[in-house]
Amino acid sequence: MSDPLRSIVIVGGGTAGWMAATYLARRLSHLRPDITVIESPAIGTVGVGEATVPAIRDFLAAVELGEPEVLRETEGTIKYGIRFVDWQTKGHAFFHPFGLYGVPAGGVPFHHHWLRARAAGDATPLDAYCVATQLAEYGLFLAPPDRPENDLGHFNFALHFDAVRFAHLLSRLAIANGVRHVPARIDAVMRDPESGDVSGVRLESGAVVHGDLWIDCSGFRSLLLGEAMGVPYRDWREWLPCDRAVAMPCAPAGATMHPRTTATALPAGWQWHIPLQHRIGNGYVYCSDHVSDDEAEQTLRDRLEGAPLGNANRLRFTPGHRAEVWHRNVVGVGLASGFLEPLESTSISLVQSGLQRLVQLWPQRDIDPRLAAVYNRQSVLEFERIRDFLLIHYMFNRRIGEPFWDRMRAIEPPDHLRMKLDGWRACGEFVRYEWESFQDPSWLSLYAGLNQLPAHHSMLADAYPMPALSGHLASIRASIARVLAHGERHDRFLARVAAG
Repeated sequence: MSDPLRSIVIVGGGTAGWMAATYLARRLSHLRPDITVIESPAIGTVGVGEATVPAIRDFLAAVELGEPEVLRETEGTIKYGIRFVDWQTKGHAFFHPFGLYGVPAGGVPFHHHWLRARAAGDATPLDAYCVATQLAEYGLFLAPPDRPENDLGHFNFALHFDAVRFAHLLSRLAIANGVRHVPARIDAVMRDPESGDVSGVRLESGAVVHGDLWIDCSGFRSLLLGEAMGVPYRDWREWLPCDRAVAMPCAPAGATMHPRTTATALPAGWQWHIPLQHRIGNGYVYCSDHVSDDEAEQTLRDRLEGAPLGNANRLRFTPGHRAEVWHRNVVGVGLASGFLEPLESTSISLVQSGLQRLVQLWPQRDIDPRLAAVYNRQSVLEFERIRDFLLIHYMFNRRIGEPFWDRMRAIEPPDHLRMKLDGWRACGEFVRYEWESFQDPSWLSLYAGLNQLPAHHSMLADAYPMPALSGHLASIRASIARVLAHGERHDRFLARVAAG
């Protein structure tokens, strides 16, 4: 007989904890579980995650939060993708957009037509064929159509926001939906001596909180999954050696607020630049083998576009993940489950996908271990796919003579990534795997941006006479120009949203 979970305890607040509370309260409202968030006021949150991917819009819809409200409450901005500066060589830049490139013709993917034209001497960059890229470049906002007429209409956007304000917004929504908030520090974790499950936690006041299912959102500490349960951590510094970051906000100085994140390669890592309405988010992600903490902080300070608005926040991390993200009656969400550097803004999306999987596999009170096995397999595959996507940002650099970048070029890719690269290099084929977070256009943007083009285009593209192909490409560019004419300046859009 059905014996549903009666109580869910979320350990830790911050973005992950309050996303979990809000999402579970909405999605499980028909089951009426008791949901408690235990959050220590004395323990700060990382709070530097300010960039997202388009999946955030699905999360907001699921918890019934409007995007205008989020933009107002968090001083947020729009993001159409990421601009990468100096990654191949100094002075070179490319863009990873949230949208498709061009329009296929004759059943042949667009990139093969572009490759054929390029081989024939057409130097038009790939960026010219993507609406999202052009909106970001010109500082415009345009909502994607509900029913696109063709592939040019398939673009999307994400949000930049103040992560601390976003967590506060979610906490208010969660509490309004019946979530109990316990502001207290946990002194001890209690485990059932027979099953090994977490049975409760003792607070600093001496009070004990019991629960059926525990969501570990305690950040890098991983209080439940790591410390109490002893689940080992898989270290991926072999492939992603950046292990530290320093973050510091500053005042904005630029006149144009482009709807994009910027990632600029530096001698021992890279710098993020994230425009918010009230400040610029900045950070230097680096490898401690190649630069000291003090040197990294000074490099970041020297590169701020405006006056600093706070102290430097130094972070240490190990890229990788817990061997089991769901162990017995504990599920790790966010940093407690693993961490991959924020190069493609995946931290919040990993929280979101983890919650979605959990609801999809929602257990009874007597948890079936097969559910955890499925969840763990899916979670590990997702981590691996993102790891591989991050790695190719580094592998194809041409920053010769710089120790960190020389090291990154020499890294041997994991087997699945090698197979993907082989398919692309041979004939422009996209090799797809289960639980891919980034789809073909994302890989295409990096392949083209890092000058990793295939040996030849598909022979099917040769069926088009060159004059017809040139006309097709010109018509795509003209269509994009007409689309851009409907865009609104990003700053004016934000001002309109702020006015309500």
